[in-house]
Amino acid sequence: MSSNVGLTTPRGSGTSGYVQRNLSNLRPRDNSFSPYPTDSLKHRQRQPNAEILEHDRLRQIEVQVFELRDKLEDEEVEEDEIEAQTEALRRKLLGSTDGDSGRGDGKGKKGLKVHQVHELAKAKIEESERLRRALGIREDYEEGAHWKRGEERLRDGIPEASNDDGGRGLKKERW
Repeated sequence: MSSNVGLTTPRGSGTSGYVQRNLSNLRPRDNSFSPYPTDSLKHRQRQPNAEILEHDRLRQIEVQVFELRDKLEDEEVEEDEIEAQTEALRRKLLGSTDGDSGRGDGKGKKGLKVHQVHELAKAKIEESERLRRALGIREDYEEGAHWKRGEERLRDGIPEASNDDGGRGLKKERW
């Protein structure tokens, strides 16, 4: 036994006491190479699928139409009258939501369920856009761009500001 590795004595262990190197152990590399580009590490807003949003909107309309049809059938209204009223409701709902932002019920993000991923994504994008406009942030704003410019200046050897103090970091006094 050497270098205090392994068992002090192999007796009673059911092994020969032979110590082998673990070849499956992965050592961390010194260079921090990542197979993924650094752009993929940034947060990107999930884009909603327009087809799914449209399908859900049409489905909600059909649910309302079916509820009206069921109510009218319970009241024993004639079939021609039921068809006319359901078609009128369908046209009204389709016409009223075409110009809308697609939200239809106006509930916003709070009225959505967890499984409504695309609706939540759309509501989040609208919320972010309202916040961006309220704070006056430009559309082409990139997070961290100020620090990137500072790093580029340091890399190129351009001083960030000229103080005329010979690089000593002294502040000028103003009177």
